[in-house]
Amino acid sequence: MTLPIINAVINFSTGPSFAQAMILDSGILGTNILADAASVIVDVSDVVDSIETKRGRNPQADQFQTGTLTMRIIDQNGDFNPQNPASPYYNLLTPMRKVQITATYGAITYPIFAGFITSYTTTTPKNANDVVYSTITAVDAFRLAQNAQISTVAGTSAGQLSGARINALLDAISWPASMRDVDAGLTTMQADPGTARTSLAAMQTVETSEYGALYVDAAGSFVFQDRAVTAGSTGATPVVFNDDGSAITYYNAVWRLDDTLVYNSASITRTGGTAQVAINQPSIDKYFVHSYNQQNLLMETDAVALDYAQAYVASRAETSVRCDAIQLDLYTDNYNAGIIAALSLDYFDPVTITTNQPGSSTLTKTLQVFGVAHSVSPNSWKTTLTTLEPIIDGFILDSSIYGLLDSGVLSY
Repeated sequence: MTLPIINAVINFSTGPSFAQAMILDSGILGTNILADAASVIVDVSDVVDSIETKRGRNPQADQFQTGTLTMRIIDQNGDFNPQNPASPYYNLLTPMRKVQITATYGAITYPIFAGFITSYTTTTPKNANDVVYSTITAVDAFRLAQNAQISTVAGTSAGQLSGARINALLDAISWPASMRDVDAGLTTMQADPGTARTSLAAMQTVETSEYGALYVDAAGSFVFQDRAVTAGSTGATPVVFNDDGSAITYYNAVWRLDDTLVYNSASITRTGGTAQVAINQPSIDKYFVHSYNQQNLLMETDAVALDYAQAYVASRAETSVRCDAIQLDLYTDNYNAGIIAALSLDYFDPVTITTNQPGSSTLTKTLQVFGVAHSVSPNSWKTTLTTLEPIIDGFILDSSIYGLLDSGVLSY
């Protein structure tokens, strides 16, 4: 049975880039970054005992969360003891150094996590015969943006598209252009307010004003996608999972029917505007009021704010059974398709999941991936995919909101 190989690399250089440094007259153009001295890059794959990564979107907060890594290393030589002068990493073991996790399978290397170390913890289990573990925890670049305070931002005048605004905010914290994937956007912004806030909060305001998506990908780059993507219009063919063996097998499917994601009343207010309200009365009659409220957004007109409110309610006024998560066991025999799915599927990728139930019934749903978690240890590799409906209903986005108003389903 061919299995993926986990790779763990620590880069003790400063700065956000995960590339190897390049000194003038050496290195590879287009791959390395220019620096005064070569980075101290250490491959610790052979001493890793376990790895846990988690990246994903919080459906109730309606935002992607900071990705996390926990990596336990067998440290028999005290290399990760910051007070050990004999350590090859002496004086290098500080927080905010870079760590990157990848997996190699079928001659392809897949990104798993890239981020910044927040702590080193040394433990010696009882009766462990001198085995020492060093546990490294890390977070992705969302943490850096959360730590960076900004106020006045250059190049943020009124009429700027959301993608250009995201780029200006990333420029303000000197984030490398090579580590961005930013859509142009479909919504024009008001002038930046210039108030004191974190750069992450500023970017998330633009994300919400666009009805888009902002996250850090598995390779460590900031990604901003506009509402054409969040509406589920990727055009990709769903990857099919079925627990009867007819497609990719899986375990521990979590099927749920509840009102957690129901919203039938929305109030959207832009800076300097008035509250734009949309409601779905049949949904209120059925589920009671479930309110959604956003203030101080940056779209230029109240009309766009009203479109947002109407689209939000139209997308979420009803609920149906959904599959919140499935687990893939990469140590399953003859699991080539499952391994590739576990390593390659990421946000917005469509999946069709079928669970066979007693009485010859089934649960089936086509959803999008909105979270990936890996748990790797000796002789075990489990990947959990969390899934959701598209952020905004593509039919609603492409159809006339005013037709819904005229029908009496929506009102304001």
